[in-house]
Amino acid sequence: MSGQAHDLRGVPELIAGLTADHLLADRAFDANWLRSALDKRAIAPVIPPKSNRRFPADFDKETYKWRHLIENFFGKLKENRGIAMRSCKTDQSFTAFVALASTLILLC
Repeated sequence: MSGQAHDLRGVPELIAGLTADHLLADRAFDANWLRSALDKRAIAPVIPPKSNRRFPADFDKETYKWRHLIENFFGKLKENRGIAMRSCKTDQSFTAFVALASTLILLC
């Protein structure tokens, strides 16, 4: 994908093998096709509706409040310059570096 691309463009590939109870996402991921794809897999979408929706979809507000923990974790990961700059030469070494940094964050 070249240039600016919307977040939803890569979602079908990312959720292809997904198994989970819930999917927490922000308003940018509020799309009918995504909600129906998740419902078919018995995954509860925890996505607040966009403000311009004519008929806003329901979502679990209490579960959505926990989304900040995910954002905080990614913020801690990005404190590592190698992750933030994606300076690894291969996908395999980048994945290993993210796994190592994640382990260190969880241990501390």
